[in-house]
Amino acid sequence: MSAITGKWKPWLNPNQGKNMSCAVIFGGTGFIGTYFAEQLLATGLFAKVYLYDREPMASKPSEFRKSLIKSLKGTEVIIGDVRQTVSWQPIEEVGLIANFAAVHREPGHEDLEYYETNLLGAENVCAWAERVGCNDIIFTSSISPYGISEEQKHESSLPVPVSAYGGSKLVAEKIHQIWLARDTVSRHLVIVRPGVVFGPGEGGNVSRLIKAVIKRYFFYMGNRDTRKAGTYVKELCAAMWWVLRRQKEEGKHLTLFNMSMNPGPSIEDYVKATCAIAGVQRNVPSMPYPLLLVVAHAIDFVARPLGIKHPFSPVRIRKLVRSNNVLPTHLVEHGYPYQYSLEAAFRDWKANCPEEWS
Repeated sequence: MSAITGKWKPWLNPNQGKNMSCAVIFGGTGFIGTYFAEQLLATGLFAKVYLYDREPMASKPSEFRKSLIKSLKGTEVIIGDVRQTVSWQPIEEVGLIANFAAVHREPGHEDLEYYETNLLGAENVCAWAERVGCNDIIFTSSISPYGISEEQKHESSLPVPVSAYGGSKLVAEKIHQIWLARDTVSRHLVIVRPGVVFGPGEGGNVSRLIKAVIKRYFFYMGNRDTRKAGTYVKELCAAMWWVLRRQKEEGKHLTLFNMSMNPGPSIEDYVKATCAIAGVQRNVPSMPYPLLLVVAHAIDFVARPLGIKHPFSPVRIRKLVRSNNVLPTHLVEHGYPYQYSLEAAFRDWKANCPEEWS
């Protein structure tokens, strides 16, 4: 099984085959890490890609992603916890570190858990980079540091995080920048702030929206035009690699960029694309937001003590009426060649993993 289908074409090295170093992905068996490992292997630049994670398969992966992880030839899983000092070291020279390790799902964690993993993880990964002499780091942050606002946000907007997740990610960005500041001649740092990342095996917000639309339990609540910055996982991987290579070619050492389609799709855009790719027609009803929120609280009140999982979390309902209108200004201004529209991404997703569209 290969996730490299359709338009996804990693930036290949003209000297492909001259493998000298390895890449290490912290959080490597997670959703983004799995796809980025496949992309790095396809470049031919690395002798091996190590997937450093707390579990052989993190984040309760779907059967599709389990198969994808097992199919990655040239990778090795290293069990470790970034909250603790990283004592492991590969035999190869480390040419690239990607730090994707994070506690990120909201809701689902206590405030302490976000700071414990995201801050200690950043400190320990940067300390390990110092120790092994790696000069290139890619770090996935989030759009959460921008906080809650209906205004458009771009890379120079002032961060105003309002959640433990957003606050912890902003501090983690600064920890990585301190690492860069210790050697601004040799080191390179890419920080990406992605919107919602979706794709085969995701199991997150967009997966839930698709299922809700197909199964007829999705409702508008005055949020048709609410924008949700989002990106296909393969597009994110391609963009991170493209930004790092361009940065080095231009002799720069730090890039912080937002990752989203341009513009970020609206809720109605997601619904229409779902119907088009699933081949269904849906007249999505509207329900007053206050009523739906009351229903969500009632369901959660009954389900939580019983340990019953359900898609009607009040936190998620609130998110659906808040815009994440984050613009990928850096990518647009530097001519990043987008590979997927929303419908193209959904079409590729369904082709790779049709069971998630049934």
